[in-house]
Order: sequence, then structure tokens, then C-alpha cells
Amino acid sequence: MLWRDSLARNIAADHPGNPIVTFESSAEWRLQREEGAPPSAILLNIADKKIDDPAVEQDITALASEVAPVPVIVLSDRDDLTQIVKALKYGAKGYIPSSVSVDVCIEAISLSLAGGIFVPASSVFAMRHLFETEGAVERPLAGLFTDRQAEVVEALRRGKANKVIAYELNLRESTVKVHVRNIMKKIKAANRTEVAYKIKDLFPDHPPLQEPGPTNTKDNGSDNRE
Repeated sequence: MLWRDSLARNIAADHPGNPIVTFESSAEWRLQREEGAPPSAILLNIADKKIDDPAVEQDITALASEVAPVPVIVLSDRDDLTQIVKALKYGAKGYIPSSVSVDVCIEAISLSLAGGIFVPASSVFAMRHLFETEGAVERPLAGLFTDRQAEVVEALRRGKANKVIAYELNLRESTVKVHVRNIMKKIKAANRTEVAYKIKDLFPDHPPLQEPGPTNTKDNGSDNRE
């Protein structure tokens, strides 16, 4: 509560003409909301809750629908790609990780008030838009991964072991392991299974790549498509 009040004071100092009001929950806000002028923006703090928690999803979706075109901005302790993409899908007009400074938070709110959409530096929204544009349908992973990493991701989605991936892609197994580690790091996955789940969540409609066939020449560990 102290942190919330401190943030409210900082926002009020930056926007002296706009009263800043805090509530324990969206339900409390609905009970106490004044008839007449709508809010300029709503900052919804979901703390460390997962975005696909049914209660959180319903909260964001309902608020975005109720107050549109007023921006609803999500403040969260989590900053992984799945969270951000889903928040925007549910109607949020910004996503602020709680790890950013107060100044950045205020700038993010100002951006949303001006009609923009704030996301962390990874530019997830722009990347997601790229995947959905014409010409990106066949290779929706291209903006996030290298060509070779995208092939490894597809193999992981099919549950293939490193040895099988190495054989089919004509790579050394050690090279496959490096690709897997880099993929996990990019999407903040803890293991191979989580890679498959996160990719499915981020790109539910993207078609799998055509099954690669084995080749006869042995790769020496290099990857000329990186």
C-alpha cells in the first residue's frame, strides 16, 4: 500500500491538473466511481499474478471494455513475452514491469494518455504485429529467432530429442544444445517442455514448418544461417 501511495504521489506531481485516486481493487473502484467524467487512464497492478489467471484476464478484459477508449495499463512483477502479448490481447494499452523506475512508469502512462502503447524494450507488440502481417504467415518465428533456431523450435514442439534434431538438421548435437539454450534464454523458459508451451501460447495459429529431411553431408558445427 505504501508503494502504491508513493507511486500515486509521483504521478500526481507530474500531472498536477489531474487528481490521482487509488483503490484496493477494481471492484472497489466500481463501487466508488463517480458518475460523470470518466478517468483519464487506469493503472492496474496485478503484482506477480499470471496474466492467464482467469480472474486477471476477466479484470483486464472487463475494464478495457467498460472504460474504452480510456487506456488500461497493466503493472506487473513479470516481464516475459507471454504475459505482455496476452495483456495486449485482452485490451491493455500498455504493460509496465514493476522493475522499471518511477520516471519510466510515469513516461509510460503519459505515452498511453497520448494514444500510444508502452511495452518493455523488447518491443514485443511491434514484433507480434510483424508476425501477423502478410508475408510472415509461413514463418511467424522469423522475427524472434534466427532461421536455424526456428527449425530447432519446431523440432522441440514435436518433442524430438537433441540427437534426432542434430541428425535431421545436419548439425552436431553440441550445436543443437547451444541453440536450445539460446532459445530458452530468449523466451525465458526453464526447460524444453516450457519452450513448447510458451511458443504455443505466443503463436497459437502459426503452422509448423515442413518436416526437414536428413542430409548426407556432415556438419562441422558451423551454422551459416546465423
